[in-house]
Amino acid sequence: MANAKSQTTISPHSQAPLCTRVYPNESELDEKLRKAARAQKEWQKVELKERVAIGYKFMEEMEKMKGDDMYLELTEQMGRPISQVPGEIRGFLSRAEYMLSIAESSLADVSLKDTDAPGFRRYIKRVPLGTVFVIAPWNFPYLTSINSVLPAIIAGNAVLLKPSPQTPLAAERFATALVNAGVPEGIIQVLHLSPTLTSYVVQHELVDFVCFTGSVVGGQAVERAAVEAPGFKGVALELGGKDPAYVRADADLDYTIGELVDGAMFNSGQSCCAIERIYVHESVFDTFVEGYVDLVKKYKLGDPTHPDTNLGPVVSIASAERIKRQVADAVKAGAKALIPEDLFPIAQQNNAYVAPQVLVDVDHTMDVMMEETFGPVIGIQKVSSDEEAIRLMNDSPYGLTASIWTNAAENPDSEKAFLQMVDQLNTGTVFLNRCDFLDPALSWTGVKNSGRGVSLSKFGYDQLTRPKSVHMKIKTK
Repeated sequence: MANAKSQTTISPHSQAPLCTRVYPNESELDEKLRKAARAQKEWQKVELKERVAIGYKFMEEMEKMKGDDMYLELTEQMGRPISQVPGEIRGFLSRAEYMLSIAESSLADVSLKDTDAPGFRRYIKRVPLGTVFVIAPWNFPYLTSINSVLPAIIAGNAVLLKPSPQTPLAAERFATALVNAGVPEGIIQVLHLSPTLTSYVVQHELVDFVCFTGSVVGGQAVERAAVEAPGFKGVALELGGKDPAYVRADADLDYTIGELVDGAMFNSGQSCCAIERIYVHESVFDTFVEGYVDLVKKYKLGDPTHPDTNLGPVVSIASAERIKRQVADAVKAGAKALIPEDLFPIAQQNNAYVAPQVLVDVDHTMDVMMEETFGPVIGIQKVSSDEEAIRLMNDSPYGLTASIWTNAAENPDSEKAFLQMVDQLNTGTVFLNRCDFLDPALSWTGVKNSGRGVSLSKFGYDQLTRPKSVHMKIKTK
């Protein structure tokens, strides 16, 4: 919760206040922005090799922080079971290592010497944008922020990191590790801001680029603020998803069911690339649903600080109520709920726990198949062909990822069918036999209401720099 001067983080599982941060005023923000601009002018002069070396020292600093205190801190902030927190830190470090490993090649000058005329030399440099404002979400506060913060700094930018009010401590740890590794304090600053102050920073003349990860509504607000600011400010938007899976007739069901339950339920479904709708070929529909329901029933919903819990609360009571309304509306419209709520008695009206739910007899007139749920709920719909599945998968305002589940190892025609579907799906990523995963070597991007821009891979560095062309006529006679 927040007022005009401060914010207080409420722990989802206990509903107890966890920490409070006071907002700066506009004059204090102005000084922080001037500090970033001054520091950036010097930071960009540091040799890239040295910046990369500092990046590896940062990884060492984060390794030192790993442990029960760090894991419990994140669980208390956003409610993920403590047993699952180490995975986020491993992913965070893996992405950092990859982006550091490709920094020199990604940021190298592009030589045109093979086509230079005699007496000429031409090349394209990649230069930093200046000050980058990163607005990070709460659901994976380490994994999402590393995508932009570290590459921006390595590329020579200064970064202002605004975490969600739900996870302020994660951003503070991140910044502390960077500074301890040798990143100047002006190059990484954590800002705790109200929505009004956030717009103020987006529009500030000393901010050159904005990276936002969050909801469609939040992304629209950031875009609007940037458009209304003087000049033409760049904005990258990683927004929501309603990510579909299609289970073909030859899928390995034992494997596929487990992967798709995890893809829908991990982090209580609070992932932009969580599986939120599944289309199953009619020939295996009943078997798939039966196995899926049996596995969901085995989940342990409870206190996320307990090591045997594998499903925690959602982020807030308000979020829990919204998710439950979506399920109730679907059932009222004809959907059938397959998980008895009494299997998960901790889920009550006055707390943030949501019982996992599997819905069948669903269709695209229902919000549960069209609007982002961001909770432990899945709709499963029967289809009769690849063509029907593709049509339904594309029938969405979102386009982040999609996954196809088929036995490509034993059936060459299935791999061929998959590759044809890749070209037909309107999404940023298409998976074969996996889901809810980011490979840092691949660009992370979306279409439609899932946003625009790109993070990770070489293209992530392209977004955080600009090309500068150098055209030399050396011989003038």
